[in-house]
Amino acid sequence: MCEMLVKETEIKLSCRYTVRDNKFRFMSFSEVQFLTQELVDKHISRIKQGRQSPKPLLVQKSPISGSLDPYTGSWDHAQASHLLRRTMTGYTKSHVDWVLENGMEATINALFADTPQPAPPINYFFQNDPYCPIGETWIDKPQTEDLRNHRLRSLYGWTMGNLLEEGMSIRERLTLFWHNHFVTADIFQPLVMYQYITLLRTFASGNFRELTKAVTVNSAMLIYLNGNQNTKNAPNENYARELLELFTVGKGELAGPGDYTTFTEDDVREIARILTGWRTRYDFDTGEMPYSLFNPVLHDTGSKQLSHRFNDTLIQNQDDQEYSHLIDVLFQHPEASRHICRKLYRWFVYYVIDDTIEATIIEPMSQILRDSDFNIKPVLEALLGSEHFYDVNSIGCIIKNPIEFLVVHTKQFEVSMPANLLQRYQIWFSLFRTTELLQMVYYSPPSVAGWKAFYQEPTFNQLWINAVTLVIRQLYTDLMATIGFESINDRFIINVLALADKVPNALNPNYLIQGIASILYPVEMSQDQIDAFKEILIPGLPDFEWTVQYQEYLDDPMNDDVRLPVETKLRLLVRAMQARPEYHLV
Repeated sequence: MCEMLVKETEIKLSCRYTVRDNKFRFMSFSEVQFLTQELVDKHISRIKQGRQSPKPLLVQKSPISGSLDPYTGSWDHAQASHLLRRTMTGYTKSHVDWVLENGMEATINALFADTPQPAPPINYFFQNDPYCPIGETWIDKPQTEDLRNHRLRSLYGWTMGNLLEEGMSIRERLTLFWHNHFVTADIFQPLVMYQYITLLRTFASGNFRELTKAVTVNSAMLIYLNGNQNTKNAPNENYARELLELFTVGKGELAGPGDYTTFTEDDVREIARILTGWRTRYDFDTGEMPYSLFNPVLHDTGSKQLSHRFNDTLIQNQDDQEYSHLIDVLFQHPEASRHICRKLYRWFVYYVIDDTIEATIIEPMSQILRDSDFNIKPVLEALLGSEHFYDVNSIGCIIKNPIEFLVVHTKQFEVSMPANLLQRYQIWFSLFRTTELLQMVYYSPPSVAGWKAFYQEPTFNQLWINAVTLVIRQLYTDLMATIGFESINDRFIINVLALADKVPNALNPNYLIQGIASILYPVEMSQDQIDAFKEILIPGLPDFEWTVQYQEYLDDPMNDDVRLPVETKLRLLVRAMQARPEYHLV
Protein backbone atom coordinates (compact mmCIF):
# COMPACT_ATOMS: atom_id res chain seq x y z
CA MET A 1 0.00 0.00 0.00
CA CYS A 2 1.32 3.44 -0.88
CA GLU A 3 0.20 6.80 0.45
CA MET A 4 0.99 10.24 -0.98
CA LEU A 5 1.35 13.11 1.45
CA VAL A 6 2.29 16.74 0.95
CA LYS A 7 4.15 18.49 3.76
CA GLU A 8 5.47 22.02 3.21
CA THR A 9 7.80 22.04 0.19
CA GLU A 10 8.53 18.33 0.19
CA ILE A 11 6.62 15.43 -1.27
CA LYS A 12 6.54 12.51 1.14
CA LEU A 13 5.86 9.07 -0.23
CA SER A 14 5.55 6.26 2.32
CA CYS A 15 5.40 2.64 1.25
CA ARG A 16 4.62 -0.45 3.33
CA TYR A 17 5.58 -3.92 2.22
CA THR A 18 4.44 -7.23 3.64
CA VAL A 19 5.40 -10.71 2.62
CA ARG A 20 1.75 -11.72 2.33
CA ASP A 21 0.63 -8.66 0.36
CA ASN A 22 3.68 -7.63 -1.68
CA LYS A 23 1.91 -5.63 -4.35
CA PHE A 24 2.55 -2.31 -6.01
CA ARG A 25 -0.02 -0.08 -7.62
CA PHE A 26 1.22 1.21 -10.96
CA MET A 27 0.67 4.82 -11.98
CA SER A 28 -0.04 5.79 -15.55
CA PHE A 29 1.40 8.95 -17.06
CA SER A 30 -2.00 10.68 -16.96
CA GLU A 31 -2.34 9.88 -13.26
CA VAL A 32 1.08 11.35 -12.59
CA GLN A 33 0.16 14.49 -14.55
CA PHE A 34 -3.04 14.88 -12.52
CA LEU A 35 -1.27 14.28 -9.21
CA THR A 36 1.55 16.61 -10.21
CA GLN A 37 -0.84 19.45 -11.04
CA GLU A 38 -2.64 18.97 -7.73
CA LEU A 39 0.63 19.14 -5.80
CA VAL A 40 1.85 22.15 -7.78
CA ASP A 41 -1.40 24.02 -7.18
CA LYS A 42 -1.11 23.45 -3.43
CA HIS A 43 2.53 24.49 -3.45
CA ILE A 44 1.89 27.72 -5.36
CA SER A 45 -1.09 28.48 -3.12
CA ARG A 46 1.19 28.35 -0.07
CA ILE A 47 3.63 30.72 -1.71
CA LYS A 48 0.92 33.23 -2.63
CA GLN A 49 -0.37 33.13 0.93
CA GLY A 50 3.09 33.87 2.24
CA ARG A 51 3.31 30.58 4.13
CA GLN A 52 6.52 29.55 2.38
CA SER A 53 8.90 30.80 -0.24
CA PRO A 54 11.04 28.85 -2.69
CA LYS A 55 14.64 28.68 -1.55
CA PRO A 56 17.58 28.84 -3.92
CA LEU A 57 19.10 25.45 -4.60
CA LEU A 58 22.62 26.46 -5.40
CA VAL A 59 25.02 28.72 -3.56
CA GLN A 60 27.57 30.15 -5.98
CA LYS A 61 30.99 28.61 -5.52
CA SER A 62 34.32 30.36 -5.39
CA PRO A 63 35.78 31.41 -8.75
CA ILE A 64 37.22 28.59 -10.81
CA SER A 65 40.97 28.87 -11.18
CA GLY A 66 43.56 27.34 -13.47
CA SER A 67 44.45 27.88 -17.10
CA LEU A 68 43.91 26.06 -20.36
CA ASP A 69 47.20 24.23 -19.81
CA PRO A 70 46.88 20.41 -19.81
CA TYR A 71 45.71 18.85 -16.56
CA THR A 72 48.46 16.85 -14.82
CA GLY A 73 46.88 16.19 -11.43
CA SER A 74 45.53 13.00 -9.92
CA TRP A 75 43.11 10.86 -11.89
CA ASP A 76 40.56 9.25 -9.62
CA HIS A 77 36.80 8.86 -9.34
CA ALA A 78 36.16 12.59 -8.84
CA GLN A 79 37.91 13.62 -12.06
CA ALA A 80 36.67 10.67 -14.11
CA SER A 81 33.02 11.13 -13.16
CA HIS A 82 33.26 14.92 -13.61
CA LEU A 83 34.44 14.47 -17.20
CA LEU A 84 31.60 12.07 -17.95
CA ARG A 85 28.96 14.21 -16.23
CA ARG A 86 29.82 17.21 -18.37
CA THR A 87 30.22 15.43 -21.71
CA MET A 88 27.61 12.66 -21.73
CA THR A 89 23.92 12.69 -20.99
CA GLY A 90 24.37 10.23 -18.17
CA TYR A 91 26.73 7.34 -17.63
CA THR A 92 26.94 4.02 -15.82
CA LYS A 93 29.42 2.58 -13.34
CA SER A 94 31.03 0.59 -16.15
CA HIS A 95 31.78 3.86 -17.96
CA VAL A 96 33.54 5.22 -14.88
CA ASP A 97 35.51 2.00 -14.46
CA TRP A 98 36.66 2.25 -18.08
CA VAL A 99 37.70 5.87 -17.68
CA LEU A 100 39.64 5.14 -14.49
CA GLU A 101 41.48 2.33 -16.21
CA ASN A 102 42.25 4.15 -19.48
CA GLY A 103 42.84 7.72 -18.33
CA MET A 104 41.84 11.19 -19.44
CA GLU A 105 43.41 11.32 -22.89
CA ALA A 106 41.95 7.98 -24.01
CA THR A 107 38.55 9.01 -22.64
CA ILE A 108 38.51 12.29 -24.55
CA ASN A 109 39.49 10.41 -27.71
CA ALA A 110 36.65 7.96 -27.14
CA LEU A 111 34.15 10.76 -26.54
CA PHE A 112 34.98 12.32 -29.91
CA ALA A 113 35.33 9.08 -31.86
CA ASP A 114 33.32 8.88 -35.08
CA THR A 115 30.26 6.72 -34.65
CA PRO A 116 27.52 5.82 -37.13
CA GLN A 117 24.43 8.02 -37.22
CA PRO A 118 21.53 6.47 -35.28
CA ALA A 119 19.06 4.43 -37.26
CA PRO A 120 16.14 6.62 -38.35
CA PRO A 121 12.88 6.72 -36.35
CA ILE A 122 10.34 4.01 -36.96
CA ASN A 123 6.60 3.54 -36.77
CA TYR A 124 6.44 1.77 -33.42
CA PHE A 125 2.73 1.79 -32.62
CA PHE A 126 0.35 3.03 -35.35
CA GLN A 127 -1.14 0.03 -37.12
CA ASN A 128 -3.31 2.06 -39.52
CA ASP A 129 -0.43 3.77 -41.31
CA PRO A 130 -1.10 2.93 -45.00
CA TYR A 131 2.49 3.62 -46.07
CA CYS A 132 4.69 2.46 -43.20
CA PRO A 133 4.25 -0.87 -41.41
CA ILE A 134 5.14 -1.09 -37.74
CA GLY A 135 8.87 -1.56 -37.31
CA GLU A 136 9.86 0.33 -40.48
CA THR A 137 11.09 3.89 -40.84
CA TRP A 138 8.77 6.58 -42.16
CA ILE A 139 11.38 9.12 -43.29
CA ASP A 140 11.12 7.97 -46.92
CA LYS A 141 7.37 7.46 -46.89
CA PRO A 142 4.51 9.86 -47.78
CA GLN A 143 3.88 12.40 -45.01
CA THR A 144 0.15 13.11 -45.16
CA GLU A 145 -1.44 15.49 -42.68
CA ASP A 146 -3.41 12.78 -40.88
CA LEU A 147 -0.15 10.96 -40.10
CA ARG A 148 1.72 13.98 -38.74
CA ASN A 149 0.97 13.47 -35.04
CA HIS A 150 1.88 9.80 -35.21
CA ARG A 151 5.19 10.59 -36.90
CA LEU A 152 5.90 13.32 -34.35
CA ARG A 153 5.33 10.85 -31.54
CA SER A 154 7.83 8.52 -33.16
CA LEU A 155 10.35 11.35 -33.62
CA TYR A 156 10.05 12.39 -29.97
CA GLY A 157 10.55 8.85 -28.70
CA TRP A 158 13.48 8.33 -31.06
CA THR A 159 15.10 11.53 -29.80
CA MET A 160 14.94 10.41 -26.18
CA GLY A 161 16.20 6.98 -27.20
CA ASN A 162 19.27 8.51 -28.83
CA LEU A 163 20.08 10.26 -25.55
CA LEU A 164 19.63 7.07 -23.56
CA GLU A 165 21.56 4.78 -25.92
CA GLU A 166 24.37 7.09 -27.01
CA GLY A 167 27.24 4.98 -25.61
CA MET A 168 30.43 6.78 -24.60
CA SER A 169 30.11 9.84 -26.80
CA ILE A 170 29.82 13.61 -26.55
CA ARG A 171 27.72 13.80 -29.70
CA GLU A 172 24.23 13.95 -28.16
CA ARG A 173 25.20 16.65 -25.68
CA LEU A 174 26.69 18.67 -28.55
CA THR A 175 23.61 18.09 -30.69
CA LEU A 176 21.49 19.60 -27.94
CA PHE A 177 24.00 22.45 -27.64
CA TRP A 178 23.62 23.30 -31.35
CA HIS A 179 19.85 22.97 -31.07
CA ASN A 180 19.95 25.62 -28.35
CA HIS A 181 22.33 27.76 -30.45
CA PHE A 182 20.74 27.47 -33.92
CA VAL A 183 17.21 27.47 -32.58
CA THR A 184 14.25 26.30 -34.60
CA ALA A 185 10.92 25.61 -32.93
CA ASP A 186 7.20 25.08 -33.44
CA ILE A 187 7.55 23.69 -36.94
CA PHE A 188 5.72 20.39 -36.27
CA GLN A 189 6.66 18.85 -39.61
CA PRO A 190 8.32 15.53 -38.68
CA LEU A 191 10.48 15.18 -41.78
CA VAL A 192 11.70 18.79 -41.60
CA MET A 193 12.53 18.36 -37.91
CA TYR A 194 14.28 15.04 -38.50
CA GLN A 195 16.38 16.50 -41.30
CA TYR A 196 17.37 19.47 -39.13
CA ILE A 197 18.41 17.54 -36.02
CA THR A 198 20.34 15.12 -38.23
CA LEU A 199 22.22 18.06 -39.70
CA LEU A 200 23.17 19.27 -36.21
CA ARG A 201 24.20 15.77 -35.16
CA THR A 202 26.34 15.36 -38.29
CA PHE A 203 28.25 18.58 -37.57
CA ALA A 204 28.24 18.13 -33.78
CA SER A 205 32.02 18.38 -33.26
CA GLY A 206 32.82 19.48 -36.79
CA ASN A 207 33.30 22.83 -38.48
CA PHE A 208 31.30 25.70 -37.00
CA ARG A 209 31.54 27.90 -40.10
CA GLU A 210 30.36 25.14 -42.45
CA LEU A 211 27.53 24.26 -40.08
CA THR A 212 26.44 27.90 -40.15
CA LYS A 213 26.34 27.78 -43.94
CA ALA A 214 24.28 24.59 -43.93
CA VAL A 215 21.87 25.92 -41.31
CA THR A 216 21.35 29.18 -43.23
CA VAL A 217 19.71 27.42 -46.18
CA ASN A 218 18.18 24.50 -44.28
CA SER A 219 14.42 24.07 -44.61
CA ALA A 220 13.74 24.26 -40.87
CA MET A 221 15.59 27.54 -40.46
CA LEU A 222 14.10 29.02 -43.63
CA ILE A 223 10.66 28.28 -42.22
CA TYR A 224 11.34 29.35 -38.62
CA LEU A 225 12.97 32.72 -39.31
CA ASN A 226 11.08 33.53 -42.50
CA GLY A 227 13.99 33.12 -44.88
CA ASN A 228 11.56 31.58 -47.35
CA GLN A 229 9.69 34.91 -47.44
CA ASN A 230 12.77 37.03 -48.09
CA THR A 231 12.64 38.65 -51.54
CA LYS A 232 14.32 41.58 -53.27
CA ASN A 233 11.04 43.52 -53.24
CA ALA A 234 10.27 42.76 -49.58
CA PRO A 235 13.46 41.89 -47.66
CA ASN A 236 12.82 40.05 -44.40
CA GLU A 237 15.42 40.84 -41.74
CA ASN A 238 14.57 38.12 -39.20
CA TYR A 239 17.33 35.67 -40.03
CA ALA A 240 19.87 38.37 -40.87
CA ARG A 241 19.49 39.87 -37.39
CA GLU A 242 19.75 36.54 -35.56
CA LEU A 243 22.64 35.41 -37.74
CA LEU A 244 24.58 38.37 -36.34
CA GLU A 245 23.19 38.79 -32.84
CA LEU A 246 22.89 35.15 -31.80
CA PHE A 247 24.60 32.81 -34.24
CA THR A 248 27.94 34.40 -35.12
CA VAL A 249 29.42 37.66 -33.72
CA GLY A 250 26.93 38.38 -30.92
CA LYS A 251 25.50 41.70 -29.87
CA GLY A 252 28.08 43.94 -28.21
CA GLU A 253 27.68 47.12 -26.22
CA LEU A 254 25.89 50.00 -27.92
CA ALA A 255 28.55 52.26 -29.43
CA GLY A 256 26.25 54.70 -31.19
CA PRO A 257 22.90 54.92 -32.99
CA GLY A 258 22.34 51.50 -34.58
CA ASP A 259 25.92 50.41 -33.81
CA TYR A 260 26.34 47.44 -31.43
CA THR A 261 30.15 47.28 -31.51
CA THR A 262 30.04 43.97 -33.37
CA PHE A 263 27.57 44.94 -36.13
CA THR A 264 25.25 47.76 -37.17
CA GLU A 265 21.64 48.08 -38.26
CA ASP A 266 22.93 48.79 -41.75
CA ASP A 267 24.61 45.38 -41.70
CA VAL A 268 21.28 43.74 -40.85
CA ARG A 269 19.61 45.40 -43.83
CA GLU A 270 22.41 44.56 -46.26
CA ILE A 271 22.66 40.94 -45.11
CA ALA A 272 18.90 40.52 -45.54
CA ARG A 273 19.41 41.56 -49.18
CA ILE A 274 22.24 39.06 -49.55
CA LEU A 275 20.02 36.24 -48.32
CA THR A 276 17.07 36.92 -50.65
CA GLY A 277 15.82 34.28 -53.06
CA TRP A 278 15.90 31.09 -50.95
CA ARG A 279 12.87 28.87 -50.74
CA THR A 280 12.09 25.51 -49.17
CA ARG A 281 10.34 22.70 -51.02
CA TYR A 282 8.86 19.39 -49.94
CA ASP A 283 6.30 17.07 -51.38
CA PHE A 284 4.80 15.18 -48.47
CA ASP A 285 2.78 12.99 -50.81
CA THR A 286 5.93 11.34 -52.21
CA GLY A 287 8.02 11.12 -49.04
CA GLU A 288 10.80 13.14 -50.66
CA MET A 289 13.17 14.78 -48.16
CA PRO A 290 12.67 18.57 -47.87
CA TYR A 291 15.18 20.62 -49.81
CA SER A 292 16.15 24.25 -50.31
CA LEU A 293 15.88 25.97 -53.66
CA PHE A 294 17.44 29.23 -54.87
CA ASN A 295 15.23 31.37 -57.12
CA PRO A 296 17.38 33.98 -58.90
CA VAL A 297 14.29 35.98 -59.87
CA LEU A 298 13.67 36.75 -56.17
CA HIS A 299 17.30 37.56 -55.39
CA ASP A 300 18.65 41.09 -55.01
CA THR A 301 21.55 41.26 -57.48
CA GLY A 302 22.78 44.68 -56.44
CA SER A 303 25.97 45.39 -54.49
CA LYS A 304 25.77 45.15 -50.69
CA GLN A 305 27.92 47.35 -48.50
CA LEU A 306 28.80 46.09 -45.03
CA SER A 307 29.86 48.52 -42.31
CA HIS A 308 33.22 49.31 -40.73
CA ARG A 309 32.53 46.45 -38.30
CA PHE A 310 33.29 44.14 -41.23
CA ASN A 311 36.05 46.26 -42.75
CA ASP A 312 33.63 48.00 -45.15
CA THR A 313 33.45 44.84 -47.24
CA LEU A 314 31.54 45.22 -50.51
CA ILE A 315 29.74 42.06 -51.61
CA GLN A 316 28.81 41.74 -55.26
CA ASN A 317 26.16 39.44 -56.63
CA GLN A 318 27.09 35.75 -56.51
CA ASP A 319 23.59 34.26 -56.83
CA ASP A 320 23.27 30.99 -54.89
CA GLN A 321 26.85 31.25 -53.50
CA GLU A 322 26.47 34.74 -52.11
CA TYR A 323 25.24 33.51 -48.69
CA SER A 324 28.32 31.29 -48.38
CA HIS A 325 30.66 34.16 -49.15
CA LEU A 326 28.82 36.32 -46.62
CA ILE A 327 29.42 33.79 -43.84
CA ASP A 328 33.10 33.59 -44.75
CA VAL A 329 33.22 37.36 -44.24
CA LEU A 330 31.37 37.19 -40.92
CA PHE A 331 33.80 34.60 -39.60
CA GLN A 332 36.71 36.93 -40.20
CA HIS A 333 35.36 39.06 -37.36
CA PRO A 334 37.28 38.23 -34.13
CA GLU A 335 34.05 38.08 -32.12
CA ALA A 336 32.81 35.14 -34.19
CA SER A 337 35.26 32.86 -32.38
CA ARG A 338 34.84 34.48 -28.95
CA HIS A 339 31.05 34.42 -29.01
CA ILE A 340 30.78 30.67 -29.62
CA CYS A 341 33.57 29.89 -27.16
CA ARG A 342 31.70 31.72 -24.41
CA LYS A 343 28.65 29.61 -25.14
CA LEU A 344 30.69 26.41 -25.15
CA TYR A 345 32.26 27.40 -21.83
CA ARG A 346 28.86 27.98 -20.23
CA TRP A 347 27.60 24.67 -21.59
CA PHE A 348 30.51 22.55 -20.35
CA VAL A 349 32.07 24.42 -17.41
CA TYR A 350 30.19 27.27 -15.68
CA TYR A 351 27.98 30.22 -16.47
CA VAL A 352 30.05 32.99 -14.84
CA ILE A 353 32.60 34.55 -17.20
CA ASP A 354 34.54 37.35 -15.52
CA ASP A 355 37.50 39.32 -16.84
CA THR A 356 39.95 36.65 -15.65
CA ILE A 357 38.07 33.82 -17.39
CA GLU A 358 37.77 35.96 -20.50
CA ALA A 359 41.54 36.51 -20.63
CA THR A 360 42.83 33.12 -19.48
CA ILE A 361 40.22 30.74 -20.95
CA ILE A 362 37.96 32.32 -23.57
CA GLU A 363 40.69 34.09 -25.51
CA PRO A 364 42.96 30.99 -25.74
CA MET A 365 39.96 28.89 -26.76
CA SER A 366 39.14 31.44 -29.45
CA GLN A 367 42.68 31.32 -30.76
CA ILE A 368 42.55 27.53 -30.99
CA LEU A 369 39.26 27.80 -32.86
CA ARG A 370 40.68 30.26 -35.37
CA ASP A 371 43.90 28.25 -35.78
CA SER A 372 41.86 25.12 -36.49
CA ASP A 373 39.77 26.89 -39.14
CA PHE A 374 36.72 26.89 -36.84
CA ASN A 375 36.68 23.17 -36.10
CA ILE A 376 35.02 22.63 -32.73
CA LYS A 377 36.75 19.41 -31.69
CA PRO A 378 40.25 20.87 -30.97
CA VAL A 379 38.74 23.60 -28.80
CA LEU A 380 36.76 21.17 -26.67
CA GLU A 381 39.66 18.74 -26.44
CA ALA A 382 41.76 21.55 -24.98
CA LEU A 383 39.02 22.67 -22.59
CA LEU A 384 38.11 19.18 -21.35
CA GLY A 385 41.76 18.31 -20.84
CA SER A 386 42.68 21.54 -19.06
CA GLU A 387 43.62 22.19 -15.45
CA HIS A 388 40.81 24.76 -15.35
CA PHE A 389 38.18 22.14 -16.16
CA TYR A 390 39.26 19.93 -13.25
CA ASP A 391 39.57 22.71 -10.68
CA VAL A 392 37.68 21.67 -7.55
CA ASN A 393 35.31 24.64 -7.90
CA SER A 394 34.22 23.52 -11.36
CA ILE A 395 32.80 20.27 -9.99
CA GLY A 396 29.14 20.19 -9.02
CA CYS A 397 28.43 23.85 -9.82
CA ILE A 398 25.75 23.46 -12.52
CA ILE A 399 22.12 22.42 -12.10
CA LYS A 400 21.01 19.58 -14.36
CA ASN A 401 18.70 20.73 -17.10
CA PRO A 402 15.37 18.86 -17.25
CA ILE A 403 16.29 16.62 -20.20
CA GLU A 404 19.56 15.76 -18.50
CA PHE A 405 17.75 15.18 -15.19
CA LEU A 406 15.54 12.46 -16.69
CA VAL A 407 18.15 10.81 -18.89
CA VAL A 408 20.87 10.81 -16.22
CA HIS A 409 18.46 9.33 -13.69
CA THR A 410 17.58 6.46 -16.01
CA LYS A 411 21.20 5.73 -16.90
CA GLN A 412 22.92 6.14 -13.54
CA PHE A 413 20.47 3.70 -11.93
CA GLU A 414 20.65 1.48 -15.02
CA VAL A 415 16.86 1.25 -15.05
CA SER A 416 15.87 -1.81 -17.04
CA MET A 417 14.47 -1.30 -20.53
CA PRO A 418 12.53 -3.86 -22.58
CA ALA A 419 14.57 -5.84 -25.09
CA ASN A 420 11.90 -5.21 -27.70
CA LEU A 421 12.60 -2.00 -29.63
CA LEU A 422 8.91 -1.15 -30.09
CA GLN A 423 8.36 -1.37 -26.35
CA ARG A 424 11.42 0.77 -25.66
CA TYR A 425 9.98 3.44 -27.94
CA GLN A 426 6.88 3.59 -25.75
CA ILE A 427 8.96 4.27 -22.64
CA TRP A 428 11.13 6.78 -24.51
CA PHE A 429 8.04 8.70 -25.58
CA SER A 430 6.68 8.75 -22.02
CA LEU A 431 10.00 10.18 -20.80
CA PHE A 432 9.89 12.79 -23.55
CA ARG A 433 6.43 13.88 -22.40
CA THR A 434 7.74 14.22 -18.86
CA THR A 435 10.12 16.94 -20.03
CA GLU A 436 7.05 19.09 -20.73
CA LEU A 437 6.28 19.09 -17.01
CA LEU A 438 9.86 20.13 -16.26
CA GLN A 439 9.75 23.05 -18.74
CA MET A 440 12.33 21.98 -21.30
CA VAL A 441 10.98 20.33 -24.43
CA TYR A 442 13.28 19.17 -27.23
CA TYR A 443 12.37 20.88 -30.55
CA SER A 444 10.54 23.66 -28.65
CA PRO A 445 12.93 26.24 -27.17
CA PRO A 446 10.84 29.18 -25.95
CA SER A 447 12.52 31.77 -28.19
CA VAL A 448 15.12 32.17 -30.90
CA ALA A 449 17.65 32.82 -28.11
CA GLY A 450 17.06 29.32 -26.73
CA TRP A 451 16.25 28.31 -23.17
CA LYS A 452 16.72 31.18 -20.73
CA ALA A 453 18.77 29.09 -18.31
CA PHE A 454 21.66 29.17 -20.79
CA TYR A 455 21.79 32.95 -21.23
CA GLN A 456 19.62 34.84 -18.72
CA GLU A 457 21.85 36.77 -16.31
CA PRO A 458 22.41 36.56 -13.41
CA THR A 459 20.51 33.36 -12.57
CA PHE A 460 21.31 31.22 -15.62
CA ASN A 461 20.78 27.50 -14.83
CA GLN A 462 19.20 28.23 -11.45
CA LEU A 463 16.08 29.02 -13.50
CA TRP A 464 15.56 25.27 -13.90
CA ILE A 465 14.52 25.09 -10.24
CA ASN A 466 11.32 26.88 -9.30
CA ALA A 467 8.18 26.37 -7.26
CA VAL A 468 6.74 24.13 -9.98
CA THR A 469 9.67 22.13 -11.31
CA LEU A 470 11.21 21.28 -7.94
CA VAL A 471 7.95 19.66 -6.87
CA ILE A 472 7.79 17.65 -10.09
CA ARG A 473 11.42 16.54 -9.84
CA GLN A 474 10.80 15.39 -6.27
CA LEU A 475 7.66 13.55 -7.28
CA TYR A 476 9.45 11.78 -10.11
CA THR A 477 12.40 10.61 -8.00
CA ASP A 478 10.10 9.56 -5.15
CA LEU A 479 8.01 7.45 -7.50
CA MET A 480 11.02 5.90 -9.22
CA ALA A 481 12.55 4.97 -5.86
CA THR A 482 9.41 3.42 -4.45
CA ILE A 483 6.53 2.29 -6.65
CA GLY A 484 7.67 3.13 -10.17
CA PHE A 485 5.58 3.66 -13.26
CA GLU A 486 3.45 1.35 -15.35
CA SER A 487 5.60 -0.28 -18.00
CA ILE A 488 5.43 -3.12 -20.50
CA ASN A 489 4.60 -6.22 -18.45
CA ASP A 490 6.76 -4.82 -15.66
CA ARG A 491 7.57 -1.74 -13.63
CA PHE A 492 9.76 1.14 -14.76
CA ILE A 493 11.57 1.53 -11.45
CA ILE A 494 14.99 1.67 -9.83
CA ASN A 495 16.39 -1.75 -8.98
CA VAL A 496 17.83 -0.85 -5.59
CA LEU A 497 19.17 -4.35 -4.96
CA ALA A 498 21.19 -4.25 -8.17
CA LEU A 499 22.39 -0.77 -7.19
CA ALA A 500 23.67 -1.98 -3.82
CA ASP A 501 25.34 -4.92 -5.51
CA LYS A 502 27.56 -2.51 -7.45
CA VAL A 503 28.90 -0.95 -4.26
CA PRO A 504 32.09 -2.53 -2.86
CA ASN A 505 31.63 -3.77 0.72
CA ALA A 506 27.93 -2.93 0.83
CA LEU A 507 27.73 -4.94 4.04
CA ASN A 508 29.08 -1.85 5.80
CA PRO A 509 26.33 0.80 5.87
CA ASN A 510 28.87 3.64 5.76
CA TYR A 511 30.51 2.26 2.62
CA LEU A 512 27.10 1.50 1.12
CA ILE A 513 25.95 5.10 1.55
CA GLN A 514 29.26 6.50 0.31
CA GLY A 515 29.17 4.19 -2.73
CA ILE A 516 25.64 5.22 -3.72
CA ALA A 517 26.52 8.86 -3.13
CA SER A 518 29.49 8.56 -5.50
CA ILE A 519 27.01 7.55 -8.20
CA LEU A 520 24.42 10.22 -7.43
CA TYR A 521 26.43 13.25 -6.31
CA PRO A 522 29.26 15.23 -7.90
CA VAL A 523 30.56 16.26 -4.47
CA GLU A 524 31.58 14.28 -1.37
CA MET A 525 29.27 14.01 1.62
CA SER A 526 30.15 15.11 5.13
CA GLN A 527 30.09 12.63 7.99
CA ASP A 528 26.97 14.34 9.34
CA GLN A 529 25.17 13.62 6.06
CA ILE A 530 26.30 10.00 6.11
CA ASP A 531 25.01 9.63 9.67
CA ALA A 532 21.69 11.19 8.71
CA PHE A 533 21.23 8.75 5.83
CA LYS A 534 22.20 5.88 8.10
CA GLU A 535 19.32 6.88 10.38
CA ILE A 536 17.01 6.28 7.42
CA LEU A 537 18.61 2.94 6.55
CA ILE A 538 18.84 1.55 10.11
CA PRO A 539 17.10 4.05 12.40
CA GLY A 540 18.56 3.93 15.91
CA LEU A 541 20.39 0.67 15.28
CA PRO A 542 24.11 -0.18 15.32
CA ASP A 543 25.94 -0.76 12.04
CA PHE A 544 26.11 -4.53 12.46
CA GLU A 545 22.31 -4.79 12.22
CA TRP A 546 22.55 -3.83 8.54
CA THR A 547 25.53 -6.16 8.04
CA VAL A 548 23.59 -9.12 9.40
CA GLN A 549 20.42 -8.32 7.48
CA TYR A 550 22.16 -7.72 4.16
CA GLN A 551 24.25 -10.87 4.53
CA GLU A 552 21.09 -12.89 5.10
CA TYR A 553 19.75 -11.50 1.83
CA LEU A 554 22.99 -12.32 -0.03
CA ASP A 555 22.83 -15.88 1.30
CA ASP A 556 19.23 -16.39 0.19
CA PRO A 557 18.21 -13.67 -2.34
CA MET A 558 15.05 -15.48 -3.46
CA ASN A 559 13.60 -15.60 0.03
CA ASP A 560 10.99 -12.86 0.36
CA ASP A 561 11.26 -12.90 4.14
CA VAL A 562 14.82 -11.54 3.95
CA ARG A 563 14.72 -9.79 0.57
CA LEU A 564 11.72 -7.49 1.10
CA PRO A 565 12.93 -5.80 4.30
CA VAL A 566 16.32 -5.12 2.70
CA GLU A 567 14.70 -3.80 -0.46
CA THR A 568 12.38 -1.54 1.54
CA LYS A 569 15.26 -0.03 3.51
CA LEU A 570 17.22 0.59 0.32
CA ARG A 571 14.25 2.25 -1.38
CA LEU A 572 13.77 4.61 1.54
CA LEU A 573 17.49 5.40 1.51
CA VAL A 574 17.62 6.06 -2.25
CA ARG A 575 14.47 8.20 -2.07
CA ALA A 576 16.04 10.33 0.66
CA MET A 577 19.35 10.64 -1.17
CA GLN A 578 17.61 11.84 -4.33
CA ALA A 579 15.80 14.50 -2.28
CA ARG A 580 19.08 16.23 -1.43
CA PRO A 581 20.02 19.41 -3.36
CA GLU A 582 23.30 17.77 -4.39
CA TYR A 583 21.37 15.31 -6.51
CA HIS A 584 20.37 18.10 -8.90
CA LEU A 585 23.96 19.19 -9.51
CA VAL A 586 26.37 18.10 -12.19
